[in-house]
Amino acid sequence: MYNADEQFEKLGLTLPPAPQALGLYKTCLIQENCLYLSGHLPIQADGKPIIGRVGSDLNKDEAKLAARQAGLTILASVKAQLGSLNKVKRVIKLFGMVNCTPDFDQHPYVINGCSELFASVWGSDNGVGTRSAVGFGSLPSNIPVEIEVLFEI
Repeated sequence: MYNADEQFEKLGLTLPPAPQALGLYKTCLIQENCLYLSGHLPIQADGKPIIGRVGSDLNKDEAKLAARQAGLTILASVKAQLGSLNKVKRVIKLFGMVNCTPDFDQHPYVINGCSELFASVWGSDNGVGTRSAVGFGSLPSNIPVEIEVLFEI
């Protein structure tokens, strides 16, 4: 049996603090066998977000690392909500938003930072779902990426 908690430990990464809602919404919601996660920011271990606009403040590789950090923030929420990454059966849908300049066109490359993390935690089948990666003219607090996810639990 695949053990996502063990896989995460093998990666040697650290989870940031699980975020709290900053407005009138829930960060996580369980409905039947689905866990819905609101948009998550790239929160660092000290609780502060990574900031900067892709294409002017950050290059595509720095933005990809920010997307991985947003993925780690999502994992922190999953563990806080469910107690274990093993309770996730699969990734169903990932929606990645990139705060970028109008000429930036590498949105999928950036969001791969999160997708690759999930594939390394839940495997190349269950860790990969459907996905959208789109560019935006701005995101809250000038963060480079925001990612929301739907999981089957």
